[in-house]
Amino acid sequence: MPDTSTPSSAPEPFQVPDGDLDDLASTLAKTMAEVRQHGVILDRLGSEPPPDTPATEPTDGASAPETSGAEEGAPASVFILALGGEAYAIELAALSDWVNYLFLPVYGREISTTRPWCAQWHEHPEAVARLHALWLAWQHLTDAEAGLSGPSTWHRDHLDQTLVHLRAPDGPFAACTTSPARPHHRMLATPAPEQLGLAA
Repeated sequence: MPDTSTPSSAPEPFQVPDGDLDDLASTLAKTMAEVRQHGVILDRLGSEPPPDTPATEPTDGASAPETSGAEEGAPASVFILALGGEAYAIELAALSDWVNYLFLPVYGREISTTRPWCAQWHEHPEAVARLHALWLAWQHLTDAEAGLSGPSTWHRDHLDQTLVHLRAPDGPFAACTTSPARPHHRMLATPAPEQLGLAA
């Protein structure tokens, strides 16, 4: 007997309500930032030299040479100002992802004369240093091992203090944008050593 049932129609495409799209986009951006950060951490871990193997006792009676804690050529710190060349560029790229996809969308706030900002923040050494320190603390204090109060500690001890100095009217962006309608970027000259009383 031939099958007389009508063929089933294709399922209706799933539609996301417009109100949920912003939440999905925000979640996706955060996830992408976390994936990039995990990649940076894995790259960092992969580039670290393996732990020293135990040295064998010298057979000729000579004492073993003393070794320093840091490998020659390896940075003494993970802080971005201690890096140079390609290592600095890689770390700055990872920091930029965090700043653009997590920090600014969540904590950017409005630009005003009392809260200046610069889209070219990566050209301001103080801003790079402060944002990198904030990012390092974020990685540490939002990790599961930091416990449930880690994010609160990050906000109180790190984020709030960074924002006070970074976006102060006399902070690193003092000569930059004070109105979103008038983007502006200018580097302020730093005092010469003799002005700081550091001249030899």
